[in-house]
Amino acid sequence: MVPVIDFSKQDLKLGSPEWDSVKSRVREALTEYGCFEASFDEVMALRESIFGALEELFDLPFQTKKLCASEKPFRGYNGSPSGVVESMSTDDAHIAENIEQRLTTILWPQGNINFSKTLVSFTQLASKLETTIMRMILESFGVEKYMDELTESTNYQLRVMKYRRPESSGPTFGIPAHRDSNMMTLLYQNEVNGLEIQNKDGEWMDVKLSPNSFIVMIGESFSVWLNGGLSSPYHQVTMKGNMARYSLGLFARLRGGYLVKTPNELVDDNNPMLFKPFDYEEFMKFHSTQIAQPATKSQALGYGLKAYCTA
Repeated sequence: MVPVIDFSKQDLKLGSPEWDSVKSRVREALTEYGCFEASFDEVMALRESIFGALEELFDLPFQTKKLCASEKPFRGYNGSPSGVVESMSTDDAHIAENIEQRLTTILWPQGNINFSKTLVSFTQLASKLETTIMRMILESFGVEKYMDELTESTNYQLRVMKYRRPESSGPTFGIPAHRDSNMMTLLYQNEVNGLEIQNKDGEWMDVKLSPNSFIVMIGESFSVWLNGGLSSPYHQVTMKGNMARYSLGLFARLRGGYLVKTPNELVDDNNPMLFKPFDYEEFMKFHSTQIAQPATKSQALGYGLKAYCTA
């Protein structure tokens, strides 16, 4: 089972014994699984409004949802060819004006203040948790001096998703197996499970989250930045049962123009630099062109960021 780590304790303060204990558990879980379940009671106050907002969003007509578009890859509205999964994503979603301008006003010209407030509140809460976990990871590697630099260069992209209930009694793949390419992912879901994570033995583990929990996963960008010090988990979504699955993901990714490069402190004669420095947005542009080509789509799905920047 994926380890469960509690981040709701009031005495979880930087430098405290409780902080050091949780930090140790985070490092241990990420080393073994590349992920863990984070209990975070603060999210419960938003749970009902979050999934009410997602149902309202995805119940909109298809032509309306298509209005949420972007020239940048993997933003705006996307629907899978099979129709099993729909998603919408936007950058810097912790800033209220971005949710209002890039989603709410486009989808509801008459306004929908409750929708905007709910998504902004969720993103701000999730980014708060992401920042805590990021600091713990950097401290555990002795490179916490880079915390401010990474935080200032982070784009908190929010992606909301709906997985249609299966039309048959058998399992239906929602998202094929892959590794996330960003720095860190925090996923929050309704009561419908479906996320599966592969362990080191190649076995698929069902992830069953509590209502107050996120699943936290290391992305390949962070693995590269750490010179392979942690690995990103292979995961997929398989739909079962007769209910739709709604989920939200906070995808912490480094902005275009920022050169993702392993710190000198993590490189020496025994640990040479494994990956070339890269610009994350440039990789995403390349990846989107590969995905768009039918002849290379299957290969592109398995072509991760590490292959892109292997030294």
